[in-house]
Amino acid sequence: MESNKWIATVASIWIQCSCGASYAFGIYSSALKSSQGYDQSTLDTVSVFKDIGANAGVLSGLLYSAVTARPGRCGPWLVHLAGAAQSFAGYLLIWLAVVGVIHRPPVPVMCAFMLVAAHAQTFFNTANVVTAVHNFPDYGGTIVGIMKGFLGLSGAVLIQVYQTLFKGSPSTFLLMLALLPMLLTLLLMCLVRIQPTITVDEKKHLNGFSAIALTAAAYLMILIILENIVTFPLWARIFTFAVLLLLLSSPLTTAISAQTEDSQRLSTTISVVRTPLIDHSEPAELTVKDELTASNMPHVGEEMNLLQATRTLNFWLLFIAVMCGMGSGLATINNISQIGESLKYTTVEINTLVSLWSIWNFLGRFGGGYISDIFLHTRGWARPVFMTLMLATMSAGHVIIASGFPGNLYAGSVIVGVCYGSQWSLMPTISSEIFGVRHMGTIFNTIAIASPIGSYVLSVRVIGYIYDKEASGEGNSCTGTHCFMLSFFIFASVTLFGFLISLILVFRTRRFYEIVLLRRLHHSATQ
Repeated sequence: MESNKWIATVASIWIQCSCGASYAFGIYSSALKSSQGYDQSTLDTVSVFKDIGANAGVLSGLLYSAVTARPGRCGPWLVHLAGAAQSFAGYLLIWLAVVGVIHRPPVPVMCAFMLVAAHAQTFFNTANVVTAVHNFPDYGGTIVGIMKGFLGLSGAVLIQVYQTLFKGSPSTFLLMLALLPMLLTLLLMCLVRIQPTITVDEKKHLNGFSAIALTAAAYLMILIILENIVTFPLWARIFTFAVLLLLLSSPLTTAISAQTEDSQRLSTTISVVRTPLIDHSEPAELTVKDELTASNMPHVGEEMNLLQATRTLNFWLLFIAVMCGMGSGLATINNISQIGESLKYTTVEINTLVSLWSIWNFLGRFGGGYISDIFLHTRGWARPVFMTLMLATMSAGHVIIASGFPGNLYAGSVIVGVCYGSQWSLMPTISSEIFGVRHMGTIFNTIAIASPIGSYVLSVRVIGYIYDKEASGEGNSCTGTHCFMLSFFIFASVTLFGFLISLILVFRTRRFYEIVLLRRLHHSATQ
């Protein structure tokens, strides 16, 4: 029977494009700060709860495992529904507080609103990413990169909606965040299904989705740069936004083409030859010695549940590396508006930085999964190698931001954004390979909790504390390179420590990527 996994992929992509509101925090953070009378530490505290909500996806993972345990009864749509409800409730309450419809809530209550609003993202993300990995098990890195990439790109997409329809009204943007993801999810959620039917030329069609994603990212980058140079009249903004919508609708064409081609070939093909994960000229040499090596690695490559995974050293190595890398990346984006203000960037330039961050975030997410898949398939390189390289590069990006030279925030945000995004595609894929796919949603969402933990320490206890100590202007403001210099040198040191931790993981899993994963996928290919 013909599979619907291509249509499911398109539906997931569209939902991912709308649910990354947490990456647009810089657009409405100033309105939130002024309307509620917050200082920088308080705003950072609220943003940390946003990070906790957007990354602490244990509940979404548990719900996904529960509703998909028995095929035919429930499905990922139930996870989407829970996300839609939270997104609507959380952002609606924040909007009501900002516009003054409800009395200014205490800080803990606002933190709760932000937590609920951002927590919806984990439900959307878990349903889309884990379903995609089930549907394309041989190309986990590529499909996770596509899904995570479009999620990263969603910040720029949502900001384009803001620039076209609600420019100059961040409070109205908040209302849009309450309505748009909910309505789109309700419309598409029943199309997202687990359909792991093996089809031919999967890589070819996934490359088609990848090309569309790269085209959309390039278009958005050009658009953002032009908006920073010239002021678009209303008709031009509407036209450019229409072109963007056309680009984002084009995955449907790829899906229809893939389904048509698959149905034609599968009707005349009795068996499908699948390519092993790693090209190996002498597979017969994987004999008793390799089997014994694999059997002596009981904590790698098995199907583990969350409790079993947390008992392994590999879990905690990955957790610490994520805390250092993603935590410092989140702290950077949460404070990018205030960093720009301290360096006397204009409002347009700051909004441009926030938008371009989404582009760099996308490139990292997409590239991390796609490139690591290529090297894993062709050379058998352990995927943690790429996480290690990204953490080392990220440390250099933090040093650039700390240096304070003209244009440092543009250059530094490119490096930090790409490296931060790459970890969002590498970490879930590494989790699925080391701990298995069955409980992937719960395990990778638990590891993702490390991101807001790191963000809290670095945002509130480092950036917020140092900024408020240096602040001397009106409204608790600080101007000059000294406002954030020390903070980002600390960030660079933390990320360098994460690099060393990730390097340990590389050595611990190197043999696994050479033998165990090959053996497992070779076995599944012969089923």
